[in-house]
Amino acid sequence: MSAHCRGTELDLSWVSKVQVNHAAVLRRAQQIQARRSVKKEWQAAWLLKAVTFIDLTTLSGDDTFSNVQRLCYKAKYPIRADLLKALNMDDKGITTAAVCVYPARVCDAVKALKAAGCSIPVASVATGFPAGQTHLKTRLEEVRLAVEDGATEIDVVINRTLVLMGQWEALYDEVTQFRKACGEAHLKTILATGELGSLTNVYKASLVAMMAGSDFIKTSTGKETVNATFPVAIVMLRAIRDFFWKTGNKRSPIITIILSCEAYGKWVLSNLGMPSRHLFYYSNASYLSI
Repeated sequence: MSAHCRGTELDLSWVSKVQVNHAAVLRRAQQIQARRSVKKEWQAAWLLKAVTFIDLTTLSGDDTFSNVQRLCYKAKYPIRADLLKALNMDDKGITTAAVCVYPARVCDAVKALKAAGCSIPVASVATGFPAGQTHLKTRLEEVRLAVEDGATEIDVVINRTLVLMGQWEALYDEVTQFRKACGEAHLKTILATGELGSLTNVYKASLVAMMAGSDFIKTSTGKETVNATFPVAIVMLRAIRDFFWKTGNKRSPIITIILSCEAYGKWVLSNLGMPSRHLFYYSNASYLSI
């Protein structure tokens, strides 16, 4: 497993000085979305790249072993074999980045991937997902149990109340404890940005999460009314950049690459549709009927 992001001590003087120019962020987001989309082989390349950054997820109340097994198969073979062959990519081992499930389904995912002869990481949501409002001791135990069952990536949710009340020391302490409970597993901190109240809070929460040792910072659980948006992605990317410039933390660029590809990939997918249909078009010069 790759190395972790090294956290730093909490720098409240840095956090307190943060002020995001909301209007400027919105203008920047509009500029990005107004740009022409990539075409031809570049489009196909970006679609394939976007697939490799996806955490293929099932977080339903009716999840069963069969559901998880099908998900793992899709994670190993996310693109049709005939399309990969037409693109000369059939020998590249393209898979999704991870399979993400609830803690109770981690064993199922590990078993299914092992049976498939696949080493795709298993990620688990934890810490009272999606609200993060359960007792801290319970949330920490949930992390430890998921790791014991074989999860190598843990998607934690922060207590949004701490952000809204400006309790940055408490947030730092919470994420630090999550980092410790993860052990060697990667810590992916979900900020639930749609519930943080402002872009300034998004930046501050991103900063504190990185100071506490998060390997990844993520926009949302997918359960909020507002999830990932362009303005939020811009603010988080700037926070990552600033964290790297100020601390020299060599793990930060990896987070930046993944987040920037995720943001760009989501834009491509939302504007161009699902990957297989457009990869079919690129390799056959006609759209697949669906």
